[in-house]
Amino acid sequence: MNGTLRVLQVYPKADSFTGAAIQLRELAEGLARRGHRVVVATRPSQEWAAWAREAGIPHVGVPMRHALDLASALGLRRLIREHAIRVVHAHKGLGRTLLLWAGLVGPLPPLVVNRGVSFPLSRWSALADRSRRVARIVAVSGSIKAGLVARGIPAGKIEVIYSGTDTERFDPGRADGAGIRRELGLGPGALLIAQIGVRSWKGNDDALAAFAQVRAARPEAHLLLVGAKPERRRALEAQAERLGLGAAVTVWGYRTDIPEILAAADLAVDASYAGLGLTGTLRESLAMETPVIATRIEGNPELVRHEVTGLLVPPRDPAALAGAILRLLADPVLAQTLGRAGRKLVLERFSTRIKLERLEAFYRDLVGARGPSEGG
Repeated sequence: MNGTLRVLQVYPKADSFTGAAIQLRELAEGLARRGHRVVVATRPSQEWAAWAREAGIPHVGVPMRHALDLASALGLRRLIREHAIRVVHAHKGLGRTLLLWAGLVGPLPPLVVNRGVSFPLSRWSALADRSRRVARIVAVSGSIKAGLVARGIPAGKIEVIYSGTDTERFDPGRADGAGIRRELGLGPGALLIAQIGVRSWKGNDDALAAFAQVRAARPEAHLLLVGAKPERRRALEAQAERLGLGAAVTVWGYRTDIPEILAAADLAVDASYAGLGLTGTLRESLAMETPVIATRIEGNPELVRHEVTGLLVPPRDPAALAGAILRLLADPVLAQTLGRAGRKLVLERFSTRIKLERLEAFYRDLVGARGPSEGG
């Protein structure tokens, strides 16, 4: 079925640098380039408003303060009516809840709920997702789908569509890591290990503990942690000092030059032990042909295939992580082989282009089930 889709994307937050925010922007921009009419609703945000003006995509700030914010629910309903929306995609549980309230006033277009993390569903969330008012659920990994099915949500209601990586931006032939290595003060023989993403459940403490073992064997190694808020940055730097790592560890805040950071790195690690669906920075690392080591949890093994596109280790096991790091540092041929195989897999299954194609077809199916799509 051809024709223009009219889609409302609802993101009940104001942040603009998290993986979920980036995925939403890339989805909206991609759909707009394909000729569809996309409206984005977030909490009021100057950053989102500026992005929308530049992208030429309608953006509306809606407070979405809490689950009983009925004024915001009615505001979302007005948006749907004013823009003749045919599909609504909620990217967080709060957005879904507000849209369910909005649906009590009268029928709404099909509601799609995104599920990108593996934290346990509350009783209310499981009940809401099972309801007929939620048309479909998009899970970003097979492991998340399995968890939802275990909570009683019908498997046929859940579509696995992997989040995507822009393989033109994350291209080893385009990004140059020399400037990053200069910024870090690394000499030609230094080895750089990077973890992109700093949160309590990302296992950054485990990465530091593992690096202490790595550093004892490879004193030319340096660890870079990227994406820390100021208070977390101070805590990680203090831990590095306690471990005697000092200047061998650098902690940065949020950065936009992630392709260059990954180009500078000899390998990337993800030590997460909870919460994730499939770590986005693993996709980005492999798109850059940067070898990866990841914990064997949730969706990571769907991308990091052990000894094929990377190495997997148990979560919360710094010794195993250190052993895997030392193995790749000692075997650059294996590391290069894994990185190249990783980019090939990302191009085949985890690119932004493939995500767009799958979601576009998915939306069309939903609209088709309700009747003809809107014309140009």
